[in-house]
Amino acid sequence: MSKRKIVKIDEAKCNGCGLCIPSCAEGALQIVNGKAKIVKDMYCDGLGACLGHCPQGAITIIEREAENFNEKAVIKHVEEMKKKKEERVMKDNIPCGCPGAMLKSFDTQTKKNIHEKIEVGSEITQWPVQLMLVPASAPFLNKCDLLVCADCVPFAYANFHQDLLAGKKMLIGCPKLDDLELYIDKLTEIIKNQNLNSLTVAIMEVPCCGGLLFAVEEAVKRAGVDIKINKQIIGIRGNKK
Repeated sequence: MSKRKIVKIDEAKCNGCGLCIPSCAEGALQIVNGKAKIVKDMYCDGLGACLGHCPQGAITIIEREAENFNEKAVIKHVEEMKKKKEERVMKDNIPCGCPGAMLKSFDTQTKKNIHEKIEVGSEITQWPVQLMLVPASAPFLNKCDLLVCADCVPFAYANFHQDLLAGKKMLIGCPKLDDLELYIDKLTEIIKNQNLNSLTVAIMEVPCCGGLLFAVEEAVKRAGVDIKINKQIIGIRGNKK
């Protein structure tokens, strides 16, 4: 034991979104009882690769008495984690413990005559729509009303086109599956240079989805633009929160 730099997690701020987990190559962090925790001090190198991936600002680097970083133990630990993950995937369990990936099943809330067919037009006015594919300089973004949307929202919210998308350009993405820093960089450039009329963020109620809102908020700060962020949260049953 010696005094050294190590990660500290503020449990009061942590919401268990799990965005920090993939960035910890040593496997020192895991979600336990809905909170990120250090499994063993010897697995944490104290470099803080997980710092920039916490939308709640719950992770810091401190100095305290801790076991020395053990590279050999880390290699063994990572291999064991990979093996356990493969076993869980084979059993259709959740590989990361993320609350937003918990399996659920429920009945449809649709209430209409089964013989009735309703034709509804699309409100999409651009292509592509994926944030990673749309260039920051895209002409259709100039002076637009922009909707930054978690890619689960259009599937969960039945009135998405009419209620959220109508009259807006759209960028969709998943902060859980993509690089959050790349999101922030591109959104910063868009907000700084495209002179947006309005900015709306639509996310799901699950904790990991908060990373998208964090990316937009951080981009607005970096861009130095005074623009209000309109926030809309959708429940997993398709209801507005």
